[in-house]
Amino acid sequence: MTTRAKSVALAVVATFIAAPVLAADLTYNEPAPSYDAPASSGGWSGAYVGGHAGMGSDHLNPFRGGKGFVGGVQAGYNADLQGAVVGGEIELSHLGDTKVRVPGGDLKERHRLAVKAKAGMPMGDSTLLYGTGGMAMTNMRDGSVRGPDGWKPGWLAGAGVEQKLNSNISARVEYNYVRTNDVRVFNGTTTQTGDIGDHSIKAGVNYKF
Repeated sequence: MTTRAKSVALAVVATFIAAPVLAADLTYNEPAPSYDAPASSGGWSGAYVGGHAGMGSDHLNPFRGGKGFVGGVQAGYNADLQGAVVGGEIELSHLGDTKVRVPGGDLKERHRLAVKAKAGMPMGDSTLLYGTGGMAMTNMRDGSVRGPDGWKPGWLAGAGVEQKLNSNISARVEYNYVRTNDVRVFNGTTTQTGDIGDHSIKAGVNYKF
């Protein structure tokens, strides 16, 4: 084989070797940039503490006459069950001498301690609609008639909506109806027994640990 023929043969071999490498270079694509989903604000599970303020009355509209300022603190725990939220809460409130009607006159509600169960449904990632119910102990003082000493037990029912502001802080609005049965009063001449019902609307803020 002549020198020229050898050169041609080597050139052909080199071309076949280089072709796959060149093709790989031409077909190489840069990897697509990764996408990081926005961070979730987390579920509703966890312990929390908070405060509340609002109005109370024995009328369905708590802003009518006889209303009292309601303010206090609460603490509780929620469990997020992926589609439902359940929990419990203890709440202590000052009722601001809310007037409630009783046979022969009225009394003033002073303080309340409530133990409540909660159950609700998340609406998206940040909103919770819930119902609540439990037991309430109410302390009363004399109004136009003399009332009972100490604390009287009753039951509570209500509903609310809570909105997350960030992963730890949330704001809520809650309505409660409390019924206290068999309240004995003395009007100066006779003793009578009646039931007391009151309504409250409270706005609050919670901090979740």
